[in-house]
Amino acid sequence: MREPQKNRLPVMTGHVSLNDTTLRDGEQAPGVAFTTTEKLEIAESLAAAGVTEIEIGTPVMGVDEMETIRAVVARRLPVRLMAWCRMTSLDLDAAIESGVQAVNLSLPASDIQLAAKLGLDKAGALQVIDHMVRRAADAGFFVAVGCEDASRANRDHLARVIETAARAGASRVRLADTVGVLDPFSTFELVAQLVVQSPIDLEFHAHNDLGLAGANTLAAIRAGARHASVTVLGLGERAGNAALEEVAAAMAVFDGADTGIELTALPGLAAQVAWAARRQTAATKPVVGADVFTHESGIHVAGLLKDSRTYQGLDPTLVGRCRRIVIGKHSGATAIAHVLSESGRDLDPDLAAAMVARVRREAAETKSTVTATRLVELYDGMCSEASLIELCGSKSAVRERTEATVLRPGRMQ
Repeated sequence: MREPQKNRLPVMTGHVSLNDTTLRDGEQAPGVAFTTTEKLEIAESLAAAGVTEIEIGTPVMGVDEMETIRAVVARRLPVRLMAWCRMTSLDLDAAIESGVQAVNLSLPASDIQLAAKLGLDKAGALQVIDHMVRRAADAGFFVAVGCEDASRANRDHLARVIETAARAGASRVRLADTVGVLDPFSTFELVAQLVVQSPIDLEFHAHNDLGLAGANTLAAIRAGARHASVTVLGLGERAGNAALEEVAAAMAVFDGADTGIELTALPGLAAQVAWAARRQTAATKPVVGADVFTHESGIHVAGLLKDSRTYQGLDPTLVGRCRRIVIGKHSGATAIAHVLSESGRDLDPDLAAAMVARVRREAAETKSTVTATRLVELYDGMCSEASLIELCGSKSAVRERTEATVLRPGRMQ
C-alpha cells in the first residue's frame, strides 16, 4: 500500500516585510480624512509596533498633503517613508519636493486599464516604466513599481514589466489585485510563476471585495513574495485591504514567520486608527474585535476551563488580549459556577439546574449577556427563595407533628 502523500505546502520562511498603507490606501475609504496630527500619531504608532515601511500619502494631491508628508518626514522615524505616485513626471517631482526616501510608481498592468485610463498598449507601458524608473533611481529614491490590476493582466506582460523595472533600477515590484478578484489558489499560482523569473523582490497588494484579502496575502507570501501591503483594520476603499493585525498574527501562528511586528501593540494601534477614521470596529473583527476572545457556550467554556487549547486557536496573550467568559443563553452550570466563584459565591449543586434555567430566561428576555453583577443578584435571590422555602417547609413540618401529637387517639381532648 502506498503511503499517504505528505503535505508539501511551502511554509513562510525568512523575513517578510509588512508594508503599511493605512495613511494612503486606508485613507481612500469613503469618508476617511486624517488630520496632520492624526497622521503623525499613527505613523509614530506604526513605527513603534515594528512596521518598517509606511506608504505615507500622495504628494501631488496638493499643499495640505505635501505639508503633512513633510511633517512626518521631519519626525525622522526609524521607517522607510514611501510616496505613492502615478508614473508621471508631475507626480515624481512632487515626491522629490516632499522629502520621502522611496516612491511607488504605479501604472496599470491590465489591457483594460491601460486602454481605458491611459490609452496605452503594453509596449508603450514598458517604455514609460523604463523612463520613469530610471529618472526616479537617478534622483536617489528606493523605487518600487506598482502593477495596478496585475490580477487581470497578461502573465507574459507582467514578467516583462518586472524585467524592465529591474533593469531600470527598481528594487521591487508590487502585484496589485486592484479589484479583488483573486482567490488563494490563483494568487499562489500567479506569484509563484513570477517569483522564479524575477531578479528583484515582489510585493503583493490585496483588496477584500470577496473577503479573501488576508488569505490571498498569505498565499502570496507562501508562493515567495517577500513583501505584503496591508492596512490597520483592513481599512481601504470598497471592502478594504488585507488587515495588518490579521496577517501578522496568522504568520506568527502558522509558521512562526518573522515580520518584526510587535503583536501586543496591535489592539491599541487598531483602536487608534478606528478613532481617527471615525469607524466602529466590529465586535467579531479578528484579533482586535471586542468579542473574539469571549466565550459563552457552555460546552466551549467547560472545555476551555480544563484546557484552553480545546476552543482557542489563537492565544490571546500573543496579541496583548485576555480570555473572557460571559454568561448568556447558551451558558451551562460550569460557566455560571466559574463566574460566581470570581464574585465570591459557590454555586449550590442543588440550585444549579434552576439557576441555568433562570439565566437563560433572563438572557432571552433582555437579548443580551448577563453581567457578573446581575448573575450574583439572580443567585442571591434564588438562595433567599430556597432558604425561605426550606424555612417554611420546616415550620410546616413542626406544625404537622404538633397537630398529630395533640390529636393522637387516647389523649384527652
